[in-house]
Amino acid sequence: MPASVYLNGELMPAEQASISPMDRGFLFGDGVYEVIPVYNGQPFCLVQHLRRLQNSCDGIQLTNPYSLAQWKKVVLDVIAANVDAGHDQSLYIQVTRGAPAARDHLFPESVQPTVFVQTKAFPKSDERLLSEGAKLISSDEIRWQMCHLKTTSLVANVLLKQQAHDNNADEVVLIRDGYVQECSVSNCFIVKDGVVTTPPKSNHLLPGITRDFVLHLLAKNNIQHREASIAPVELEGCDEIWISSSTKELMPATMLNEKPIGTGKPGELWRQVYTLFQANKYDE
Repeated sequence: MPASVYLNGELMPAEQASISPMDRGFLFGDGVYEVIPVYNGQPFCLVQHLRRLQNSCDGIQLTNPYSLAQWKKVVLDVIAANVDAGHDQSLYIQVTRGAPAARDHLFPESVQPTVFVQTKAFPKSDERLLSEGAKLISSDEIRWQMCHLKTTSLVANVLLKQQAHDNNADEVVLIRDGYVQECSVSNCFIVKDGVVTTPPKSNHLLPGITRDFVLHLLAKNNIQHREASIAPVELEGCDEIWISSSTKELMPATMLNEKPIGTGKPGELWRQVYTLFQANKYDE
C-alpha cells in the first residue's frame, strides 16, 4: 500500500501531495513542526507534543488551525492509514503560514495555514551508538534567540549537524555565554558521581518531550538528578554524557572532542535508564 499523507484536510497518496512554491514555509521557513514517536500504534506523549506545537505557533504568531481534539483525530487517522509502516512509527507534523499570492515579509491576511502530516517506520536503533556510544564535538552556538520554539527555520541546525559529520562526530554540543545548552538535534545530560544533570529550560534550548520523559523516569526511580547550568569544563570531567531526541530516544556518548568521556564506554547509569525507557515507553 502506498504511503498516505495528510495535507490540508485530506488523506492522499504521498506522490499526489503538492504544495505551492508560494508557501511561506518554502520561501521563509515560516512554520513550525513536531516529530512524534508512535509505539505499538499509539503516539508517545501526544498531548505534550501538541501543547508544544501550540506554544511554537503562539511564539511565531501563527494561528493553530486545529483544536487539540482535531489534532488527535488527524494523528490517529494518519497512523491508521499507514499500518504498513508497522506498529512503531515516526510521525511528522508541519504547519506553515500558508501560500499568499505574492511574496512579502509581512504576515498575509486571509490566508489559511498549510497543514502537512506524514509518518514512516520508526528508525531502527543505531547498534553502533548503543554499543560504542556517540562521538561529540563542542562548538559555539550560532542559532537565534528563540530555540525553545520548534520552527522550520533550521539552516543553523543543518550547518551544525554537518559540522559534526565533517569532524567524524555524531553530534555537536552547543555552548552559549559560557554554558552548555543542548546539541544540534538533541538535548543532553551529564552524569557525575551518580547525579544526572541537564540544562534548565530557557529560550536557548528546545523543551524536549523525550528529555522530560527521562526526567520523569529518574524521579520515579529515585535516581538523583537536577536541572542546572553546565559549564564546558564539566563536560570534560563528567562520568557519562547522554543525548536524547524523539527518534534517537536516549543514547550514550563516549567521546568529546576526540577524548574519552569517563571510561570511554557507555555508562552503567545510562544502561539502567535506557532499560527503564524501553520498558515504559509503550505505556505513555
